[in-house]
Amino acid sequence: MKENLQHTIKAFIRQGEKYYVAECLEIPVVTQGKTLDEAVENLKEAVALHLEGENLEQFGLVSSPTLIITMEAEPVANVA
Repeated sequence: MKENLQHTIKAFIRQGEKYYVAECLEIPVVTQGKTLDEAVENLKEAVALHLEGENLEQFGLVSSPTLIITMEAEPVANVA
């Protein structure tokens, strides 16, 4: 079973109405921040707190997973 454990936790960040919203895909963690940097820091803290004291194998994770964050962004229109 150990060879099937995930080495990453995937998350994405998107711009909400007032804040950046960060959400994990594999575990139930959602947070936000006024800035992109704040949202990332809040996400790292929320994931750490969610997994604290847990058996990570029960979540399908290795003992030290990496957090991979994708950001949703609107393309910039060409200004000519």
